[in-house]
Amino acid sequence: MSNNDIIDVEPISGRGRVSPKAHDSLKTWGWVSYVLHLIVAVAAVVPGAQVSIALLIIALVMDFVKKDDAAGTWQESHFRWRIRSVLWATVWYVVTIPVGLLFLFVWNPAWLLVSIWFLYRIVKGMVRMNAGRAVDA
Repeated sequence: MSNNDIIDVEPISGRGRVSPKAHDSLKTWGWVSYVLHLIVAVAAVVPGAQVSIALLIIALVMDFVKKDDAAGTWQESHFRWRIRSVLWATVWYVVTIPVGLLFLFVWNPAWLLVSIWFLYRIVKGMVRMNAGRAVDA
C-alpha cells in the first residue's frame, strides 16, 4: 500500500467516541438549540416582546432527542445544561405564580429574575460552546 492509497473507514461512534462528522453535526444541533433558547430568553426580558413558547419546546425536544448522541463528549454537558435550564426555569416560573397574584399579573418581579437567570445560562452556554469547552453545572 502506498501513501496515495485511500482507505475508506467507517466513522467511529459510541460512548465518548464520535467521528468528526458526527461531532460537527452535534455542534450544529447545539447551536440551533441555543439560538432558539436565546430568542425565547431575550423575549422574556424585553418588555412587550412576545415569542411563542413553541420555540422553547422545539429546542427542548431537540435536546432530549440528541443528548444520547453526545454521551461521553464535551458536548454532553451542553445538552444537559440546556435541558436543566428549561426545567428549572419552568419550576421557578410555576413556584412564583403567587408573586404575580400580588401584582395582579400586571408585572411579576420574580419572573423577571427567573428570565434574567435563564438568559445568563443561555449566554454562558453559548460562550462555552463557541470556545469548544464543556459547560460546568
